[in-house]
Amino acid sequence: MHTSVEQERLKVVNGLIEEFEEANPNIAIDPVVVEEGSLSTKIITLAQASELPEVIEVGQQHAKMLDRNALVDTEALKSVISDIGKDEYFDGALKLVRTEDGEGFRGIPISGWVQGIWYNKEMLASKGFDEPQNWEELLEVAKAFTDKANQKYGIAMPTVETGMSEQAFSQFALSNKANILNANGEITLNTPEMKEALEYYKKLSQYTMPGSNGVTEVRDAFMNGTAPMAIYSTYILPAVYAQGDPSNLGYAIPKKEQEAVFGTVSSLTIPTGLKEQKKEAAKKFVKFLSKTENATEWILMAPGGAQPVHKSVVVSEAYQSNKVINAFGDLSTEIAESFNEIQVFGLVDNKNFVKMGQISSSNAIPIMVNQVTVGDASVEEGMEAAQEQLEKVLE
Repeated sequence: MHTSVEQERLKVVNGLIEEFEEANPNIAIDPVVVEEGSLSTKIITLAQASELPEVIEVGQQHAKMLDRNALVDTEALKSVISDIGKDEYFDGALKLVRTEDGEGFRGIPISGWVQGIWYNKEMLASKGFDEPQNWEELLEVAKAFTDKANQKYGIAMPTVETGMSEQAFSQFALSNKANILNANGEITLNTPEMKEALEYYKKLSQYTMPGSNGVTEVRDAFMNGTAPMAIYSTYILPAVYAQGDPSNLGYAIPKKEQEAVFGTVSSLTIPTGLKEQKKEAAKKFVKFLSKTENATEWILMAPGGAQPVHKSVVVSEAYQSNKVINAFGDLSTEIAESFNEIQVFGLVDNKNFVKMGQISSSNAIPIMVNQVTVGDASVEEGMEAAQEQLEKVLE
């Protein structure tokens, strides 16, 4: 079961399936294609009927949902990772699919994307700025380009009550060593480090567009030159390739105490309860899709947006010679390698807490961000309300 519903992507996936079946005539693959927005409902329905497919493409939250309900065969996945070799993956990609005890895996990474500060090199240079290296420099650049009277802003950043704001804010919080949970899985929202990060995010939001900014507002403001910087995922790259000058795009990870990049992976998981023959077939298929040449084909279904999680893909000729990847030059490799700096809320000392899925689903964090940036709530009020909401969620 996978989510590549577009015709061009379906052609690639079906081609890989045909190739696998030719090499393994005793195994038949029956693809089930599901819209990403319907995946949760589909998984729940099939799980209740004990009809989950043997291999499922899932994002981090879906993997946590399956794990929370003991529906992931972590031993089978651990075996696959062992056969492929941990060194084949960027560290951050494996961290994102680790189980709560840090010993196993919820999925086998196949692709991903990362978030950061994208900037227009020429615009920054016009005011004498280089790439912002830390919080202070980022604030300085954002302030220098803001001219609200003429609807010009220093940075396009998320402030909407959705997961995008949580992802963007998390990058700053974790850069200041502030996490939502500690190593014991306890809520640690109300800390001086978290407060400092939220205060900074509020200060930075003075230099973004008014109102609740989401995917469309942030992307459009950056692409049309309203703002020289944007907090966005790697899915900005295809737009820049199509409409602008790839050589003029820069990627920054401004840090406070440490570098922190938000990222996510799409992985292939194997459910529990399979008969041995089907389990072995599922493992074989996942290993096939994880081969360098096949993982490269998978990534290049969305070149630039989807990022490699396999080190061998990044250096492969097929990947580097792709016209979109090639257009961004060394930046493509720099972005892919930033998977090593990935940090996300709920991931502590290699413990990837299942309950973080419930926390994100509650929208408590983006609501907090929205209240203090767009609303009139103080940082203290926003944090107090979020803490109260999260305590109820986890009860």
